[in-house]
Amino acid sequence: MLYRLLSIVQRQRTSPGWQTWSSARSSTSAAEAQSIALPAQAQVVICGGGIMGTSVAYHLSKMGWQDIVLLEQGRLAAGSTRFCAGILSTARHSSIEQKMADYSNKLYHQLEQETGIQTGYLRTGSISLAQTQDRLISLKRINSRLNVVGIPSEIISPKKVAELHPLLNVHDLVGAMHVPEDAVVSSADVALALASAASQNGVQIYDRTSVLHVLTKKGRVTGVDTDKGQIECQYFVNCAGQWAYELGLSSEEPVSIPLHACEHFYLLTRPCDAPLQSSTPTVVDADGRIYIRNWQGGVLSGGFEKNPKPIFTEGKNQLEIQNLREDWDHFEPLLSSLLRRMPGLESVEILKLVNCPETFTADMKCIMGESPVVQGYFVLAGMNSAGLSLGGGAGKLLAEWMVYGYPSENVWELDLQRFGALQGSRTFLRHRVMEVMPLIYDLKVPRWDFQTGRQLRTSPLYDRLDAQGARWMEKHGFERPKYFVPPNKDLLALEQSKTFYKPDWFDIVESEVKCCKEAVCVIDMSSFTKFEITSTGDQALESLQYLFSNDLDVPVGHIVHTGMLNEYGGHENDCSIARLTKRSFFMISPTDQQVHCWAWLHKYLPKDSNLLLEDVTWKYTALNLIGPRAVDVLSELSYAPMTPDHFPTLFCKEMSVGYANGIRVMSMTHTGEPGFMLYIPIEYALHVYNEVMSVGQKYGIRNAGYYALRSLRIEKFFAFWGQDLNTLTTPLECGGESRVKLEKGIDFIGRDALLQQKQTGVYKRLVMFILDDHDTDLDLWPWWGEPIYRNGKYAGKTTSSAYSYTLERHVCLGYVHNFSEDSGEEQVVTADFINRGEYEIDIAGHRFQAKAKLYPVTSFFTHKRRKDDVELSDFHGK
Repeated sequence: MLYRLLSIVQRQRTSPGWQTWSSARSSTSAAEAQSIALPAQAQVVICGGGIMGTSVAYHLSKMGWQDIVLLEQGRLAAGSTRFCAGILSTARHSSIEQKMADYSNKLYHQLEQETGIQTGYLRTGSISLAQTQDRLISLKRINSRLNVVGIPSEIISPKKVAELHPLLNVHDLVGAMHVPEDAVVSSADVALALASAASQNGVQIYDRTSVLHVLTKKGRVTGVDTDKGQIECQYFVNCAGQWAYELGLSSEEPVSIPLHACEHFYLLTRPCDAPLQSSTPTVVDADGRIYIRNWQGGVLSGGFEKNPKPIFTEGKNQLEIQNLREDWDHFEPLLSSLLRRMPGLESVEILKLVNCPETFTADMKCIMGESPVVQGYFVLAGMNSAGLSLGGGAGKLLAEWMVYGYPSENVWELDLQRFGALQGSRTFLRHRVMEVMPLIYDLKVPRWDFQTGRQLRTSPLYDRLDAQGARWMEKHGFERPKYFVPPNKDLLALEQSKTFYKPDWFDIVESEVKCCKEAVCVIDMSSFTKFEITSTGDQALESLQYLFSNDLDVPVGHIVHTGMLNEYGGHENDCSIARLTKRSFFMISPTDQQVHCWAWLHKYLPKDSNLLLEDVTWKYTALNLIGPRAVDVLSELSYAPMTPDHFPTLFCKEMSVGYANGIRVMSMTHTGEPGFMLYIPIEYALHVYNEVMSVGQKYGIRNAGYYALRSLRIEKFFAFWGQDLNTLTTPLECGGESRVKLEKGIDFIGRDALLQQKQTGVYKRLVMFILDDHDTDLDLWPWWGEPIYRNGKYAGKTTSSAYSYTLERHVCLGYVHNFSEDSGEEQVVTADFINRGEYEIDIAGHRFQAKAKLYPVTSFFTHKRRKDDVELSDFHGK
């Protein structure tokens, strides 16, 4: 009988909190199982007994919560956790995933000592191979980020690879990255160890118990209905893995969790002629699309093929995951790649081809956080084949979220609320995961875009702009123009251009930026999230004054740059608000904040029938007219004076443009350049656009895209939410003091935290860096996440960057910290501390000198209207 790779540890559980009917207690009859009653109530019910559910239970119990019930429909660790390949890797592109994996590694390392349960943890190290120079650059970028957070790693030569793993063929390699503290471990045993520790801390665990649906009342979790009865609870955690999607939809108030399963293959061999040592490093050959690890002297090897096979599109499958049907024809390309990398395996007997389901998400990042529609409903699922590496850290962050209200790290890129309902389509998910699974090992060049599930949300101008050469990117399902390809450019070459160096669209964006500064450009920005808040009395103003940090009691027609803060003073939102009437406000927020903003407003706005919140995103097309001649175009179309004397900065007025009435015209551009935003009822969009382009011809008008906008906003030191601003950054840390009504005696969420921070000082500061010795044509470009060094010491990371065509330099934004040389603890960051430092930006291991600025370099700019100074605090997001 074949040895099962990752068998579940069969031990008698003696803790009174452990109620299990697994094969470890085969003497327990079905009748006895049915007779064990569930508790009538609990504070938390967790669904899922894999590594995610047990990790959440473990960490909640460690943080002091004990009234917890964990339910598993089959046996503990018998889902995808059981089939996990057992590779723990910290070499990840995402900073938050790096931190989660590092925490997981440290947790699993000590788990056996804590629980007495053997987990098979062995620190083997890992080697990531590079067959191309671009792959090596990608590894160098990861290596730089690992080193600054204390994870040992180094770039090594092919010769060193052969020394570390003699059976590898290295003739086609250009280099590799070695991470010596990566490990292998039995994921099923880790889950059981976590469950055992949680049980010792009071968590009650019941297997063979299915959750039928979650009970809700008035938008809150009230309990769960199971096949063995109901449990009242305040919190529910969906850790159901591949079943999380169906479980979410089965709630009384459906919760969309966009994930989908694919078949995942790996093979097991008998021991090699010279059996591999247990300390043999794991290998990731991403260019060959495979991973390899030692397994009992032989090899365990799988990968992520280019043509994955989605499964279970029709819905829920068996309770416990069984090995699915072998498909050697499908696995053949990965097998060929393995034999090229390890030719000595030709003579080794293959034991088994494992085929198991793995869940993938719509954007290749896991899903965690609270549902936007049901308070108290939390999710941790969709691990994209990285459940073991991320499980420990993810469970800790979600537990913090539940216990303290916020996780200790910025997890927006993983937050369930980053998705809208449109990503919940089963057809969309089936097609998207067929793209996502290969992308795990595809080369991640900057600014790549998904190709599936496109044209879901489009502006009324989409076809018109597409015909004029628009190249598109997607944000929150909305198509947005990146730039416009001139008729004489090779469109195909631009589409296929992928590089870490100077991109082929450089000259195109330069001409768009130049037009914005010298004439007038039009950017379709319809994707912005748009809300209207109205009331019959003063309820709207009173409520918004408490929710927003800036003073909204301004004259009708005025625009205020502001944001919603959490109780710690961090940015939950970043927006512009126009006061349309005394009792009506128009809110403009970043594109990907549509769900999050709606949930936050719903959570804190009073339940008052006289107060109305409406999402009007779909009602308006937004055109951004940028440039000194924008005033001439709009004056001619509206027959109204648009000069600053008649239409001051940060002002909003409903006007006629061409034949169309009711156009909301705002004197701001989100770039610091002169111009106007036009919010146009969608039925008038094409007419207004045509009129603007027709009249603008004499003024040199042209279309522009978001890449030009990015260059303009970064050179003016405008921070964007989701990149430079997040829930852990406060206005005082990013130069946003002018957007906070601290001195007006008006209470708002986060005020106490900001008053305290103002007294004690800030521990990080957003800084603008201008690269000095960087050759734009020959050197690698900065994109984001590059380490910042101050006086030779690590001080932070960049958050965004762009080439400034005005300064003819690269500009990066990033936070500078003041780490104590003795203890490593953070100290107060002052303007003097920033100004006295010598700075370098590390791009893939090469450091470039940079000048640090706390304010934009206005002396370089052509346009020096007072508007630049007024809009310096315009941190409006994407």
